[in-house]
Amino acid sequence: MKLTKAVITAASPDHRTLPIQTLVDRDGSPRSVLEILIREIHSTGIEDVCLIIHPGDADAYRQAIADTPVRLNFVEQHERLGYGHALSLAADFTAGEPFFHAVSDHLFISQDSEHSCAQQLIEMARAEDCAVSGVQSTRETEIQHYGAIAGNLQRAASGESIYLIKDVIEKPTPTEAEQKLIVPGLRAGRYLTFFGMHVLTPLVMEMLTERVGAAKASGESIQLSPVLSDLSRREQYAAIQIQGDRHDISLKYGLVHAQLALALAGSEREEILRDLLDIVARSRR
Repeated sequence: MKLTKAVITAASPDHRTLPIQTLVDRDGSPRSVLEILIREIHSTGIEDVCLIIHPGDADAYRQAIADTPVRLNFVEQHERLGYGHALSLAADFTAGEPFFHAVSDHLFISQDSEHSCAQQLIEMARAEDCAVSGVQSTRETEIQHYGAIAGNLQRAASGESIYLIKDVIEKPTPTEAEQKLIVPGLRAGRYLTFFGMHVLTPLVMEMLTERVGAAKASGESIQLSPVLSDLSRREQYAAIQIQGDRHDISLKYGLVHAQLALALAGSEREEILRDLLDIVARSRR
């Protein structure tokens, strides 16, 4: 699979300022959340990135990623027809090619010292030559925030574990998950939910475009998960557990958690741990 393009969705009116917030990166440099994500994408060899943004936000985004090493394209979402609609606006950019996709309100930190989260995903997609989504084991009390999958555990050609997806449900309830999303090998009360990054095939963009045409007349919101569920029935679609952590910065204290995670993954880990212990000790006085 040849993969040269990436699409980042950042058009949500509620979350549009989150990607341009500044954090201290693992190397001690101040960078926006978006710049950290784009640097990770660039580490995979991808050099063309399309950002789906809220109207009028292009200048703010350019300033937040002024030192980016990739070629940037901006597309504005003028109609609020959902996440799937936002992604479909990159159809001209992807031009019938497979593409990497990530959300902009997550920060991703790899536990693999040699491969970023994006590298793990893209290497598997290239090896398997199919759409692959990153997933993470998630407690049932948190699954209402994410899309979740059902699938069968297999061995990839590389010998790594991979799940062949057979269904996708957006933000399931615990009861729905228990009935439809059991995955062999996971502990009770845990499910595989989307990590926030995918490698998608041209068929995904085709299906999204078809749904947009039908939904505009009705005003229906278009989501990605139902399209991915259909994808699992039309072509091979897999998932891998990413060796890393996602940090949803849209949640309460999400930026604080993301900053702590970056600091603890950097060279000043021991100093940060001492400072945290000191803060906890002083808060108990």
